[in-house]
Amino acid sequence: MRESFEMRDIWSPKWPITTKTPIATVGSCFAQHISKALQMHGCNWINGEQGPSGMTNESLRAYNYGVFSFRTGNIYTIALLKQWLHWALDKEQPPDEYWSQNNRFYDPFRPEIEPCGFISTDELLHSRQQTLYAIRSVLEKSNIFIFTLGLTEGWINADNGSIYPYCPGTQRGTYDAGSHKYKNYNYQELRRDLLSIISLAKSVNKGLRFLLTVSPVPLIATASNQHILVANQYSKSVLRSVAGDLATVRRDVDYFPSYELIASHPFGDRFYDSNLRAVTDDGVAWVMRHFFSALNINAKVPVLKEKSIKLHGEVNKTVSDTVCEEELLSQFEGSISINKEL
Repeated sequence: MRESFEMRDIWSPKWPITTKTPIATVGSCFAQHISKALQMHGCNWINGEQGPSGMTNESLRAYNYGVFSFRTGNIYTIALLKQWLHWALDKEQPPDEYWSQNNRFYDPFRPEIEPCGFISTDELLHSRQQTLYAIRSVLEKSNIFIFTLGLTEGWINADNGSIYPYCPGTQRGTYDAGSHKYKNYNYQELRRDLLSIISLAKSVNKGLRFLLTVSPVPLIATASNQHILVANQYSKSVLRSVAGDLATVRRDVDYFPSYELIASHPFGDRFYDSNLRAVTDDGVAWVMRHFFSALNINAKVPVLKEKSIKLHGEVNKTVSDTVCEEELLSQFEGSISINKEL
């Protein structure tokens, strides 16, 4: 039997992908690592919103430019991506809603993209419209659409059905028990919404193909009545099942096992930082090594050896900088029930 870190051929891609293949990326915070790696390897990663000229790379990233293929911030749920596509393709209109704080304005559906907020609602709406244009453009230009699935839990406006990226009041906005409702999507709902996304995207690009992944980053908190351990297992298991199902039955859908490469039992907690949640740089390198090796693209990440992988916290404690709004849940002390990881 091979040693854990000598595993090979974990993923066999359905289609050839080269450095010239136009690729879009979107999803949860772990998806940001994929965006970075594609750029580092000289791949044709589609950046639909370049950002203003003259900004430093650090400033661009702080304002969520170049993090994903369009400037939505992290998209943790399948339903949220479907909502963005509905708006971008004029199937629905975004609700007239904004959050204000200290005379600045925040987009409820991407509240963290402007760290200091917008100066007016007009500026907010103009910026959102640019993102909607970018989404359609990215769909039209891409050949591969990589979507990293993160959570089954989400928050909905009970009055108009709009979907938020996280619970209002966590960092921006104000929580209202009458208007803001918790939703934990089940298998049937997730599969239906993912099929809807595929149909919407292919309505503007018939040749578009989807590469699904599941984030190995565990939940930091849950609004369900379950223990965080059980809630996390439900979330990851259902997302993995939906992704695997569609990859099995559809020729235009594939699955890449980033979740398995980090969270599977042969690796223990070796690829998690001391908080047992953040994936270390070594873990990211391990995942991307398998990704690019399967595509026969020369990997520029170090080849890991088992002797260099020790228990969490002993090797490479510097985790690549990612924007992860879900961590804001740990700060929430509102009137809803949040079960935190102990």
